[in-house]
Amino acid sequence: MSALAKYRHVFLTGLQGALVYRWNFAIRAGFSLLHLVYVFILWGAAYSGKTEIGGFSLSATLTYFVLLLVLQYFLSPANDDYEISEEIRNGLINQFLTKPINYFGYRLSLYFSTRLVTGGLSLLPVLAALPLLGPYLTFPGPEHAALYAIAIPALACSALIQFTIAYCFGLLTFWFLEIQSFIILSLAFETVLGGQIFPLDLMPAWFYELSRWLPYYYQMYFPAALLTGRITDVNTALQGLAIQLGWVLLLLTLATVLWRRGLRRHTAVGG
Repeated sequence: MSALAKYRHVFLTGLQGALVYRWNFAIRAGFSLLHLVYVFILWGAAYSGKTEIGGFSLSATLTYFVLLLVLQYFLSPANDDYEISEEIRNGLINQFLTKPINYFGYRLSLYFSTRLVTGGLSLLPVLAALPLLGPYLTFPGPEHAALYAIAIPALACSALIQFTIAYCFGLLTFWFLEIQSFIILSLAFETVLGGQIFPLDLMPAWFYELSRWLPYYYQMYFPAALLTGRITDVNTALQGLAIQLGWVLLLLTLATVLWRRGLRRHTAVGG
């Protein structure tokens, strides 16, 4: 209970800190609607004279991108990797080496508190635009209840994958003074292999099969596909969830190894 109390306090502190910048997050979320305008125009032109592309209607594809936008605010780390990097470079991490608190748990608590604020604020412009977006949104019915149930742990695993990748990049500061190039390279892969430009099921079959074995597939596309009906087979969904859990365990192991080996190189001066 005392351990839970520690991280609950960290979560509440992070929540208060995120609320200080609530207008910044709200404005960013509002401008994200401009991205949706671009998406609607682009895919409206792609579907011109067609009822389906790849077996999916225009409304199904637009629903996917609207949900993807909301999930990005709820799940994608903001500046966690850079903040971890700065704490290592400036010696602020030293305070965690002598206190009974797990640094991963500390950063994860801050991640969840910030995502709660940004995710909640991202819903406001979407709800405001709902009268315009509503006719284009179509979600699977009750017959897909099993897929909705699988989507719940898939969303939790997606959050862990995204945070742990950011955490690992931050820990690279133990070896490199600048991690920006690593982050930019990872974002490039995430954008393409995570289905943020095109739904992965519209890509060539070999590309889709390759992406299914990479962690980027499970960051955004997999939970979004479960919630929007792009994945309809329960066995396929369960197989995907198993692979996703495998990536969670692998990344958590990598984070532990990087932390322990990084501390061997770290010189705790000041802080």
